[in-house]
Amino acid sequence: MQIDLSLSAADLLPAIDRMWARSADVLSRLEERWSPAAGSPVFTVNGRYTSRGWTEWTQGFQFGSLLLQFEATGDEAFLQLGQSRTLQLMPPHVSHTGVHDHGFNNVSTYGNLRRLILEGRVPRDEYLLGHCELALKVSGAVQAARWTRTHEGGGFIYSFNGPHSLFCDTIRSLRSLALSHRLGHRMMSENDESVSLLERLVQHARTTARYAVFLGDGRDVYDVRGRVAHESLFNINDGRYRAPATQQGYSPFSTWTRGLAWIMLGYAEQLEYIATVSDDELEPLGGRHEIETMMHAAARAACDFFLENSAAEGIPYWDTGAPGLDRLGDWRSRPADPFNDFEPVDSSAAAIGCQGLLRLGQILATNGDAVGKTYLQAGLTTLRSLLVEPFFSDSPSHEGLLLHSVYHRPAGWDFIPPDHKIPCGESSQWGDYHLREAALLVERQARGGVPYRFDGPVE
Repeated sequence: MQIDLSLSAADLLPAIDRMWARSADVLSRLEERWSPAAGSPVFTVNGRYTSRGWTEWTQGFQFGSLLLQFEATGDEAFLQLGQSRTLQLMPPHVSHTGVHDHGFNNVSTYGNLRRLILEGRVPRDEYLLGHCELALKVSGAVQAARWTRTHEGGGFIYSFNGPHSLFCDTIRSLRSLALSHRLGHRMMSENDESVSLLERLVQHARTTARYAVFLGDGRDVYDVRGRVAHESLFNINDGRYRAPATQQGYSPFSTWTRGLAWIMLGYAEQLEYIATVSDDELEPLGGRHEIETMMHAAARAACDFFLENSAAEGIPYWDTGAPGLDRLGDWRSRPADPFNDFEPVDSSAAAIGCQGLLRLGQILATNGDAVGKTYLQAGLTTLRSLLVEPFFSDSPSHEGLLLHSVYHRPAGWDFIPPDHKIPCGESSQWGDYHLREAALLVERQARGGVPYRFDGPVE
C-alpha cells in the first residue's frame, strides 16, 4: 500500500459531504420500496438491493444507517425512520439465540440510539433510553450464552455453524457484551450462576487472538504474521483446537480479507473500551497489561498484514490466496482493478479495515508510538480511495453507496454482469454502513466534537 503521509482528515471533508448527500438519496429510495416482509436487504443485483436467506445479520446495518445519516446531517426524517424501524422490527434480534451477530444488529440500532441520546443529539427521553438500554443488556447476555469452553480453561462465542466453530467476525460482536456489562448487567446461568460478561468478552478476545490471528511464531508452516483464519474448529468433547477453516474465504491457509478487517476493527474498538474499565475489574481476568498486550499484538499484526497485502490505494482483493491473483502480476504496486478478469476486489473489507487503522492509529499516537501515525495515514488514504470512482457510486439508478463489495465468492452468490467474468459493480449493506461509519469518524476528527465510539461518550 502506498500511504499518503500528507493527507489530513480535513482534506476529506468535501468528499464526505458529497457522500452524505448521495447517502440520503439511496436510503430514501430503499425505504420507499422495501417491504420488511421481504427480509433484510443484503446486497445488490444489477444495482438493486435483494435479500438472501442465510441469517438476518444485515438488518441492523439497514436501520443503523438511517441513524448515522441523521447524525451527520441533522435531518430529522432519518431519525424518525431509524427510531421507528428499530423499535418495531429489531426486538427479535435482541433475543436471537441462533447467531453470533448481536454486535452487528443491535449495537448498530439500539446502541446508536442510546449514544445519540447520551451525546445530546436526541432530546433525552428516559423511556426511550431505558428501552434501548434494556435491549442492549439482554442482547449482550444472549450473545454470551453461545459459549464453548476450551481445553485451556477459556472459551469463545460460537458461530451459527455450531459449538465447534469460532468465527473471526465475532470479535466485533463483543460490543454487545461490552455495552451490557457497562450497563451493569450480568448473565444468569444454570443454578442461578452469575456469569461476568466482561470475563466472557476477554476470554473470547484471547481465544480469537490465540487461534484466529497468526503471529509468525511458527505455529504451522503457513504461519505468516497477520494472517487471519476465518473459522477455527474445536473438538467440543474436550475443547481442544483442531484446525483452521473458512466459509467465505478461498482456503483455511489464506486470508479472507473481510475477516482480516473484522479483526482490525474489532480489537481496536475493544482497546478503546478496555481503557475505560477499572484495573480492579481487569485484575482477576489477567490484568490490564496482559489483556491490552494481547489485543495490541493481534490488532497490529492484522493491520500490518492489511498494509502489505492491499493494492496501492488501500483496497484489498477478496482473499490473499485467491488463485487468480498471480494472473494480475504485481497487483500490490498498482491501484486495485475491480474490472479485471480473474479475481474480485472487496471494497467492504477496505471500509471496515480503514476504520480499524484509524482507531488503532489514534490509540498508538496518543501513547506516543510512531507507528500510530502510519496507521492513521493509511486509514485516511484508504477512505479517500473509497470516496471516489470507481468505488463510490454516483449513479442515480444504483441503490448502493459503495461499489465492488463481495459477499460469498465460493458459493457464487455475487452478481457477475453479462460482459464480465467476475463479480463487480455491486454493493452490500455492511459495506455501505461501514463507509458511513468511517466517514463519521473522520468528520468528527476534522470538525471536533465528541469522539465517535460504540460505547458512547466517556464520562
